[in-house]
Amino acid sequence: MTLARPATGPVLFARYAFPPNSHGYCGPSDHGAFFEHGATGEDDRGLRALSQQFAGAWPYLELIAASIGLDDPLDRRVVDAYWVGSPELDRVSAQAVGNSMESRFRAMTGSKFFTLSESINAGGVPHHSFAVFCIYPWTGLLSDGRKAEHALTVLDQCRIRWGKVLVVQGDQVVVESTPLSWDGHVLGFGERTTETVVRSVNGVSMMDDLAPGDWVSMHWEWVCDKLTERQVRYLRDFTVKHMRIVNEGNLHSGPAEFLGT
Repeated sequence: MTLARPATGPVLFARYAFPPNSHGYCGPSDHGAFFEHGATGEDDRGLRALSQQFAGAWPYLELIAASIGLDDPLDRRVVDAYWVGSPELDRVSAQAVGNSMESRFRAMTGSKFFTLSESINAGGVPHHSFAVFCIYPWTGLLSDGRKAEHALTVLDQCRIRWGKVLVVQGDQVVVESTPLSWDGHVLGFGERTTETVVRSVNGVSMMDDLAPGDWVSMHWEWVCDKLTERQVRYLRDFTVKHMRIVNEGNLHSGPAEFLGT
């Protein structure tokens, strides 16, 4: 089963939110409902209610929507900006980001909040990579007490990755991508490699057919969407931006602690 594009904002959100939800990291307990919405393309009040249960992502969607003059946090332009990136993020003021972080994370992080807030002064914007690199390692949202090698995998799988399709084989896709690296001091990118990701279950897919040469976005072990080359650039640029903020500032101690060094 495949969908005619483009997906609505809520359905696109479901495609990106389902993978971490299925692992129990965020959102409602009924992750099967998210998969169903993503696969059928059904955009209804139920999907919108489920989406609002993502305590991590939803405030960012509200922040982006308010900053660009939209009433709907699940407008496709908002969803694209948060997960992939777009020029719309440049319209979100540092003050708005700071106020959002103040209300959400000061009590959680205590004395660490001052260091955490440095990401705003360094230019952090409400993109998913901002949450993954600048927020999660400080709040313990991804920690599970395992060794650093596993922690790096978790950090890598949690970010939205980009890759080029090499082979489509049934429910799986072989993709060439670039994983994160960690040398004990800075986050970077390792050598290009191939990985096998999931696009469907028993032929039931949350997205259109894929072909070798297509660029795709990935979250955990799932393909989320087909990307244009412009979208790949946005995703890469915002990812690099927030990695640089972590590597060059005091935020470095958060990932270092998370990664076990």
